[in-house]
Amino acid sequence: MQRRDFIKFCAAGAAAGAPAFAAGDATARFYARSKLLDEHGAPLRAAAIPRDRNLIFNYPYAATPCFLLNLGRPVAPAARLRTVDQRSYEWQGGVGPDRSVVAYSAICAHKLSYPTRQISFISYRAEASASNRHARVIHCCSEHSQYDPAAGGRVVAGPAPQPLAAILLEHDPAADALYAVGTLGGELFNEFFAKYEFRLAMEYGAAAHRAAGSAVAVLPLENYCRQQVKC
Repeated sequence: MQRRDFIKFCAAGAAAGAPAFAAGDATARFYARSKLLDEHGAPLRAAAIPRDRNLIFNYPYAATPCFLLNLGRPVAPAARLRTVDQRSYEWQGGVGPDRSVVAYSAICAHKLSYPTRQISFISYRAEASASNRHARVIHCCSEHSQYDPAAGGRVVAGPAPQPLAAILLEHDPAADALYAVGTLGGELFNEFFAKYEFRLAMEYGAAAHRAAGSAVAVLPLENYCRQQVKC
């Protein structure tokens, strides 16, 4: 959503003290506002994001990876989705000049597979394959969970019990700049840190749990990790 739409979304239901979501819903969680930069350190322009390419950045923590995708077409808000504990929420769709840019946590909702600096078993696939009859999905090769990034990250195949957590993006149309501001849906950060504590400590040290900061670099997945597993 554009900045003015995002502000309206955040304020929805604020009148008369009403919450933005009904009781029992999965409310948006807001973190530090992080400006997205390209791999050269310049502000990333939404219009310059290549279509159907895996881009990755770390948010809301220094060690938690996210996918940034330009799906190449306007992406409308999704119908209500549900977390594994049955909290419902409504994803607000794409952002940018064509409303085609989306972002999701890259931590699979099944067994927490994620892109490391060495290897990634999870990525966006524009084309179908022998083991992936769905095109244009985020596919985790660990157990073949597949998610639709054009529908709020909902599960379309495999054992994942809930959609990928969405990363809330703010678009500044004047500068065509993008900011990550929070999450929506079923966060798995506590489980992620607990499962990979030793690995993350070796890679990030004490910085693993730190907030991502006021600016974060967005990298092509092939520049982020050494090997991508295809399935």
